[in-house]
Amino acid sequence: MAKRWTLRPDGSTWGEWGDDDELGRINLLTPEKVLEGAREVEHGLSFCLSLPLDFPGGTSLNQRRHPPRLAPTEDMNGVADTFFNIRMSDMAEWGDPRYVDVWADDVVTLSLQYSTQWDSLAHVGAVFDADGDGVEESVYYNGYRAGIDLVGPSEDARGDGSGHRSFAHHLGLEHMARHGVQGRGVLVDLAHHFGHQPRAISLEMLTEVMAADDVVVEAGDVLLIHTGFATKVLEWDRNPDPKQIHRMCCWLDARDPAMLEWIADSNIAALVADNYAVEGLLGKDPDPSRHSFLPIHHLCLFRLGVPLGEMWYLHELATWLREHNRSRFLLTAPPLRLPGAVGSPVTPVATV
Repeated sequence: MAKRWTLRPDGSTWGEWGDDDELGRINLLTPEKVLEGAREVEHGLSFCLSLPLDFPGGTSLNQRRHPPRLAPTEDMNGVADTFFNIRMSDMAEWGDPRYVDVWADDVVTLSLQYSTQWDSLAHVGAVFDADGDGVEESVYYNGYRAGIDLVGPSEDARGDGSGHRSFAHHLGLEHMARHGVQGRGVLVDLAHHFGHQPRAISLEMLTEVMAADDVVVEAGDVLLIHTGFATKVLEWDRNPDPKQIHRMCCWLDARDPAMLEWIADSNIAALVADNYAVEGLLGKDPDPSRHSFLPIHHLCLFRLGVPLGEMWYLHELATWLREHNRSRFLLTAPPLRLPGAVGSPVTPVATV
């Protein structure tokens, strides 16, 4: 495959795993890292790190993202309007009075980033002069181009006559799913130290917490940040307070240059939080220069190839780890193997 860029962003990982790489730092989840994660398993206990996928409820968190709609499939055989609680003996095609089976089928309409999810490397790009000709292009990680490598919804985008509606041709989460997302997870418990008041966490604050709790993050680890946000969302039971949901719990301070430098230097494979965006969506921006709206998204997804996990449920895992003076565990968290998906719901499992 021809190289798509002449210049790469400062401090980026573009090209480090090849010109056609679509995994970024997920490449750091090697067999050795899986073994490191497996060695953390001592009790055989597993924790589900996903909210129910119809949480938070409503659209107060993001008006574009709607709760899932679950429904039976169509019957198609004239027995009923929907294929649910259908007796096989009544089916026109395969029906036979000897059969005792009762069947049900369903379908879901789902915003892939509504609840517990992964952000792919196709989620955030930037305008950048990747050709070195003085003209900025809309590009994503490793130089993949908007409109060429990542194409918006269009009929028959595959060009095979199938009528398939496709989004991202490259950097979709199917690559991450195929590789497998398993390795050592490391949790930092900000909620224990700072409570549930809104607070931007600088690198200095983060490292103080890590030192107090004896947390060590190494290359290839998946870093999980517990703020208590998803715990509160669960308590609201699909009826969140539309104002408080935007004014609670910690986030990583993306305006702290030291924080961004540490994320880059840490060589983590992925960055996860139980809050809405890992970093804060802060409104008033005092920086008059040309810059990113979400600096951690820009750094991780565009420059480094570090996927972001958001809205993970970490309360029970964090409680158990604290009770046992631990911070590490085996993490298994593949996204859906859905070609072209920019985001994906995920049901992560931590095993201790």
